[in-house]
Parts: sequence; structure tokens; C-alpha cells
Amino acid sequence: MSRQLLIAYAIFKHFCAISMMAVGGGVVALTPQIYRYAVVDHHWVTPQGFVAGFTIAQASPGPNFLYATLVGLQAAGVLGALAATVALVVPPALLTVVALKVRLSGRWHDAMVLLRASLSHVAVGMMLATAISLIQAADTNWSTAALTALTVLAVLRWKVHPLALIAAGAALGLVAAL
Repeated sequence: MSRQLLIAYAIFKHFCAISMMAVGGGVVALTPQIYRYAVVDHHWVTPQGFVAGFTIAQASPGPNFLYATLVGLQAAGVLGALAATVALVVPPALLTVVALKVRLSGRWHDAMVLLRASLSHVAVGMMLATAISLIQAADTNWSTAALTALTVLAVLRWKVHPLALIAAGAALGLVAAL
């Protein structure tokens, strides 16, 4: 069996399992788990490659999970990309269909109310873990750490629109490249 096929199968199994945790914040909340699995545990993707894929996927139109497709592509080519994408879409879609049928049947109403109230806190915690993982991978020196802190401050304190910050970052990158 080829190495790419083995890696794609490993990605599929792992991503199927973690995709069921994608509550509230969606697949982006799974970033720390995907990072740990592909970068730290297996070294299929470099930290810089992961951050680059995440950035490209978030800046592109479309679903938030595209970065996982790019992780699969870097790890095992087209087979890895397909495995990652299917594993992140199919299990939660099936769970959603089952939950919808239960909701429409009127059974387990109290349990559903409690579950919905609890998941908001879990989603916030997972989003915070995502932010910390990305900061650790992207901030490799004091200047990148300062840029991250300035970006957070600009969004939270001065209410600067994120698109303006993305444009400013692109302009700074172009200037630095020249």
C-alpha cells in the first residue's frame, strides 16, 4: 500500500472522530487538534505550511474547513485532501440529520435545551484554543508577536475592520518583499 494512501486513511480516521466535536465554532474550533495531529505528532506539515494553509482558506470565500483540505493536500496529496474533506463533512451532516429527526419528533426536549446551553461554553473554549495554537505557530519572534498583539488590540479596542488589517498586512508583506 502506498505511503500517501496510508496517510490519507490515517487522516480520514482521525478527522472523522474529531469532526463530531465541531460544535458552535465549526471546524475552525478543531484547529488545535488538526495542528497537533498533522504538525506535531506526524510532521506531515510544517508549522509555517499549516498557518499558510489556514490563512489562505480563511481569506478565501467558501466554507471554513478548507484549511483542513489544504492540510490533507500537503500531507498526502489529492487523496489526503479528499480524505480530510469527506471526514469533516459527512459525520457531522449525518449527526445533524439524526438531531433534526429527534427534534421534529418532539422527544428529548429537555435534554436538547440543556445541550444547546452547554455547547456555547464549549465552543468559546475551543475557539480560544484555536487562537492560542495559531499564535504559537505563527509568532516565531518578537516582531511577529508584537504584530499579533497590535492586530488584536486594533480589532478589540479601536474596532478596526479585519479586512482593513488584512489589506495592511498584504501591503506590508509586499513592501518587505521588495
